[in-house]
Amino acid sequence: MKLQTFPIMFFAVTMGLGGLGLAYMRVAEAIGAPSWSVSAVKIVASLVFAVILLAYLAKWARYPAEVAAELNHVIKINFFAAAPISMIILSALWKSSPALWGALFYGGGAILTALTFYTISFWINRNLEIKHSNPAWFIPIVGNLIVVALGESGFWMWYYFAVGMFFYLILFAIIFYRILFHDQLAVKFMPTLFIMIAPPAIGFLGFLKLTGANELDAFSLCMLHLATFFALLVAFMYKNFMKLKFFLSWWAFTFPTAALSLAWYRAYEIAGNTAFLNIAVLAFAVLCMMIVFVGYHTIKNMLNGSICAE
Repeated sequence: MKLQTFPIMFFAVTMGLGGLGLAYMRVAEAIGAPSWSVSAVKIVASLVFAVILLAYLAKWARYPAEVAAELNHVIKINFFAAAPISMIILSALWKSSPALWGALFYGGGAILTALTFYTISFWINRNLEIKHSNPAWFIPIVGNLIVVALGESGFWMWYYFAVGMFFYLILFAIIFYRILFHDQLAVKFMPTLFIMIAPPAIGFLGFLKLTGANELDAFSLCMLHLATFFALLVAFMYKNFMKLKFFLSWWAFTFPTAALSLAWYRAYEIAGNTAFLNIAVLAFAVLCMMIVFVGYHTIKNMLNGSICAE
């Protein structure tokens, strides 16, 4: 791989693997999976994150201009949030280790907060065109909702929930308008349509945590079913994804699917409806197949040197 062109989008890999770990932790409780398997998943996710982080820091040290170019790119800028989001997801996997949890959660939260301000101010100060909009814009916004879903309940968590939900609605309107009335998404960004599943699914988890609800009210049910609608929509559009050339954007398939599994499992915990558990397990099974498929192609393209092509 070429360090100079090592892409920031690589952190989408750790979002997907971390999401797999979170979903497996829940499903393992339901199916009685051995504890060592849970440990194995979170160790693998953590090691992959460490390798990607070290590689990107090495790129930053050796090629700072390349990193600055990505940070000022109208599309690539949105993927920087995937790094602190990965830290927050990993913090939930290591919650049994308070010191590690605190370092990952508060460190990731601080970086994500700064990146949210930077990204939104970037959008405001630049002359963006409608063709630049795509579902990857949701990444820094979804990050704010992930802080709520995986953090501790408290007064300041409402800040992250408000920011996430407010900008989710605005960005969704912009992106859906672009999809309907302007040029189609570039082929490499078609997988990012899966990202539309994540905001309502993670928002569902965060809202239940903030309110301490022990039942599914109207608002939470709306978010849960909206996430399910987008999952069914991309499944219905499966032909759009069948012949896509491999890009790192394929990892966009993974974390949103994990979020959907987590949302339905939480619904099962509250309502006790076995059908909800079955949906959660089904989403998890699809997630596992996606991880294997996308992981295989990622490794294959790493070995042939094409994954870091500009």
